[in-house]
Amino acid sequence: MTATRSTPAPALAVVGATGAVGSILLQMLSQRADVWGGIRLIASARSAGRRLSVRGEEVEVLALTEDAFDGLGGGDVALFLTPAEVSARWAPAVTARGAVVVDRSEAFREDPEVPLVVPEVNGKAARVRPRGIVAGPDCVTAAMIAALGALHAAYALVDLTVSSYEAASAGGRSGTEALRRQLALVAGTALGEHTGDVRRAVGEDTGPFAAPLALNVVPWSGELREDGWSSQELAVRSQTRRILELEALSVAVTCVRVPVLTGHSLTVRARFESEVDAGRAREILEAAPGVVLADDPAAGEFPTPVDAADTDPAWVGRMRASLDDPHSLEFFVCADNLRHGAALNALQTAELIAGEFAYVTL
Repeated sequence: MTATRSTPAPALAVVGATGAVGSILLQMLSQRADVWGGIRLIASARSAGRRLSVRGEEVEVLALTEDAFDGLGGGDVALFLTPAEVSARWAPAVTARGAVVVDRSEAFREDPEVPLVVPEVNGKAARVRPRGIVAGPDCVTAAMIAALGALHAAYALVDLTVSSYEAASAGGRSGTEALRRQLALVAGTALGEHTGDVRRAVGEDTGPFAAPLALNVVPWSGELREDGWSSQELAVRSQTRRILELEALSVAVTCVRVPVLTGHSLTVRARFESEVDAGRAREILEAAPGVVLADDPAAGEFPTPVDAADTDPAWVGRMRASLDDPHSLEFFVCADNLRHGAALNALQTAELIAGEFAYVTL
């Protein structure tokens, strides 16, 4: 008879533990099934020595150095919640020890030897990692991809048009602080009725945004690329193609910043190879992992970012068959960009990898 023996639970290192996404991820570790052995927290030198609560215990934050990864090996996982330049510099130090890196930055998203994984859609892709690294999508792509993946499996996606309405918190703490500061400057005024009045009140410091965000929307997110596209728009296009394994998918994206603190929203028009029945599509999304359908406009039920904030799923509503094309669906989706779009995706991916090493057959 074949017996199994439980191996030691894998260790987890969280790099960038003191950031906005790191704080949420540490909360999740206490809320989800405990699959981890030791947990170490790593951050920049200025955060070293802080003590943070993880699973009811106080853990000291280590400075990001080579020594911080000592003891990590095969079966262990390091989550990188860091800017791309930090991930690119330090991920090889982890993989050289035999541990696996799950990275949230854009550092490896375009690398053909690094799988781009959303567990609800293509979790099996995490098993093949030539460089020992698994990447996750940006929070805009993450908001819609579980719903799109479920519909694609049923109807075969051939064309996608998306507009994003992105929260200020996608710009980190500086984004949130900038929006709060701007809102305080315009609150209780008659501003917004005349050209230039909001700009004068806000001043030159618009934070990480290309224009004032309070009482405004800004049709720009990312850096300028060729032919007027932004890096964020091109990223959504590229990542959607990679995750769904549709290299030639036609994708049109417009990214917009809106005066919302937390929660990305998207309007989606998806065209499929097969004709689509809206009722059947609702049933598909009701059963899709990571998705909640909130779709009863007659009762005022549809997703909004303030309702999606601090929740795990992507919320889908306003689903309707396109009036002029029986192959197309149109819908609206909201998701917490820090929780659903970053922390949850990273942690679910890490848990998938940990599950590979849970047992050894004797």
